[in-house]
Amino acid sequence: MDYRMPEHFLWGAATASFQVEGHLEADGAGPSNWLDFCRKPGTVANDDIPLVGASQYTLYKEDVQLMKSLGIKAYRFSIAWPRVFPEGTGAPNPKGLDYYNRLVDELLANGITPYVTVFHWDLPSALEQKGGWRSKETSRALADYAGYVASKLSDRVKNFFTVNEIICFTASGYEAGRFAPGLKLDPKTVNQTIYNGCLAHGLALNAIRANSPADVRVGLVDNPLNCVPVYETP
Repeated sequence: MDYRMPEHFLWGAATASFQVEGHLEADGAGPSNWLDFCRKPGTVANDDIPLVGASQYTLYKEDVQLMKSLGIKAYRFSIAWPRVFPEGTGAPNPKGLDYYNRLVDELLANGITPYVTVFHWDLPSALEQKGGWRSKETSRALADYAGYVASKLSDRVKNFFTVNEIICFTASGYEAGRFAPGLKLDPKTVNQTIYNGCLAHGLALNAIRANSPADVRVGLVDNPLNCVPVYETP
């Protein structure tokens, strides 16, 4: 058995904005449902809140050098929706997008291909308060946000993902209560959130394509299960 990776295989790493950036309220950024979730006592171990965290927001140059030293050729990172649109919709926040422009330029200058995830769970609090993923308006708002981001980055970024793991920001947050916003709702409402998550992908895909050059590729990141029978016999 040959276990070597094919020569064209792209080795990389991936993060989410909420996981690594820190400085979640810096430069005019708005709050997210995940920040609100973490602020509920007992939700996170030791009641920790990632306001500083790994601090990639300020240490991105050092982080890129670490990636380069590891031989990483691609970096998938997400954009914090509340940084770019603090209220989820309305007027964009230029300082929020400036950070991602600097990060993209730094990656390219060091031979690392940027892969952008438009949405990795951190929904602006203002949209959560209006229903969050229970509402189709959130799907439409994400498409507008995705189109704006693509119009500003697609001259250098050629690979976009619309959303990350639909089940995690829908059922895990609105049925299981394990993720933001930490609710346990009825099956009909949960199914609506899943539908709206899928709708958001479709609308965002069209918005990115409409605001990007033809050479841009768009997809989504999902986490399906592969079920294998214990006894593989007829």
